[in-house]
Amino acid sequence: MKATWNGVVIAESDDTVVVEGNHYFPADALKREYVSFSNHHTSCPWKGQASYYSLMVNGELNRDAVWYYPEPKPEAEMVKDRVAFWKGVQVQP
Repeated sequence: MKATWNGVVIAESDDTVVVEGNHYFPADALKREYVSFSNHHTSCPWKGQASYYSLMVNGELNRDAVWYYPEPKPEAEMVKDRVAFWKGVQVQP
């Protein structure tokens, strides 16, 4: 699977986990040169608190386009050390 945004591959891996229709990539598949810090957080009743990264590609910022669960609840262990995408990031084979 590949995650692309603004014409650039942000992450690529044969090892994704699909949860609620979202592909969670291994955290080390994320190309860190395109990632910037975000202090945004949300909460999921069964996965726990999500943290976010923003993307910076070709001078364009996509705020909070990457999310992850630093300490998922026990029933969501399958997403630990993984990242998922939204906000226009295309995920496809």
